[in-house]
Amino acid sequence: MATYTINGQVLYVQEAGPAHGPIAILIHGWSSSSFTWAPIIPILSKRYRCIAIDLPGFGQSPAPDNKPTIVGYADLIAQIIVKLNGDHDRAVLVLGHSMGGQIATTLALLYPVLVDKLVLLNPALSGRLSTRVNLLMKPHVMAERSSVIEWLLYMASKTPLDYTDYLLKPSNFAERAHVSEQAYAKIREDARRRGQGQVRAACFVAMQQGDLRGQLGRVEPQTLVLWGAEDNIVPLRDAGAVAEEWPRADLRLIPNAGHWPQFEQTDATLRHIAHFLGLPPTLGDRPVETDNDLAHLQEIAAFLNNSEIGEHLTEAQRLRLASLVLSNGYGSGENVVAMNSNGDEMYIVKEGTLEVWLTTDSGTTRLASMNAGQVAGELALLEGVKRSAELRAGPQGAHLLVLTKEVLDGLAEDDPAMGMRMMQNLAISLGKRLRLQNWRAARAEENAPGLPQR
Repeated sequence: MATYTINGQVLYVQEAGPAHGPIAILIHGWSSSSFTWAPIIPILSKRYRCIAIDLPGFGQSPAPDNKPTIVGYADLIAQIIVKLNGDHDRAVLVLGHSMGGQIATTLALLYPVLVDKLVLLNPALSGRLSTRVNLLMKPHVMAERSSVIEWLLYMASKTPLDYTDYLLKPSNFAERAHVSEQAYAKIREDARRRGQGQVRAACFVAMQQGDLRGQLGRVEPQTLVLWGAEDNIVPLRDAGAVAEEWPRADLRLIPNAGHWPQFEQTDATLRHIAHFLGLPPTLGDRPVETDNDLAHLQEIAAFLNNSEIGEHLTEAQRLRLASLVLSNGYGSGENVVAMNSNGDEMYIVKEGTLEVWLTTDSGTTRLASMNAGQVAGELALLEGVKRSAELRAGPQGAHLLVLTKEVLDGLAEDDPAMGMRMMQNLAISLGKRLRLQNWRAARAEENAPGLPQR
């Protein structure tokens, strides 16, 4: 792990992703470490420079000199962001889990210019933990303020007298969730890490003192809040505070998940995050082919804003769509798809023109020419039938963005609102073309011999 020193405080961090990519700060929760983000970093680091921090007193980072507070942790994260940015002036993505969600939200309230977006998992926004935690875990935590008692409890955890699993499993995980033995062993190790009892106890109190209720409506950055529906650590009453005070936040509940949705329901968690950030999802076991050059993706996303399929999509949705399309170039008159071929792709003209040709017994006729921003091949894809016409590049060639049926189906499943908007866009563009064809047919009929002309 890498280390940073901020005002004398040594911090251990896990880094991943492109060195010059946009920055993502990942903040773990109480009695945890940067391992919190193990299921998320592999996907997030394809675009972001991920900095997963061991907060002072947790993981490998030494304890702070002063008593830890939520505001103190937020101030420290702000200094880390400034240090990482160097001469650049850019806001960053911040992710927080449990107590880390409370820290991340406090950071956004105190330093809104530093935070671009927030992703919060089961955030302890009120600092009030569940009745089970207060009855069963709090006495253990408070007892650990004594180094002697902490040592005795640690030694007991190595014997048959150990009750760690009795406390951890029902509190942290949903009844039907499946967490790997390796992941649970690491979560358990972090929760019982020796020498951190005083910090754990201090942070237990700090969370209660860091209650954010009544302030959530002032949070400026765009925010996604994910919550395991069976969380027995941070109860769903805090989700109620989000719904009431923070209408701009995108609140999503994840079934069959408790306090660790990223481990319990990894696929669902990643789908929500991918949707929110405009990241490509995975289809089955195969990752979607994507150009990881963010500047290139942003250029495609900007183009899609003025295309038939991309109108009225959000910036994140356009960026996600840009990461999923394939880019192909064709020379003048080159065949793109043949008549009667499988309709498993649709095409968005980025540059040049794309011509539609129909071959019959009477010969070959050009039916239409599609310009930049227009879509072709969508009917065969949506209907799942063979192509009824041939597509060729125009006289100047064509640069096409290709959207496959597999990707479109995946988007519709992952993000129904985005899928519906894209279907509406296609229906609108098709309707415009039909009206234009009807108008041309009417004009042709009016101009036929023997009919009065306008």
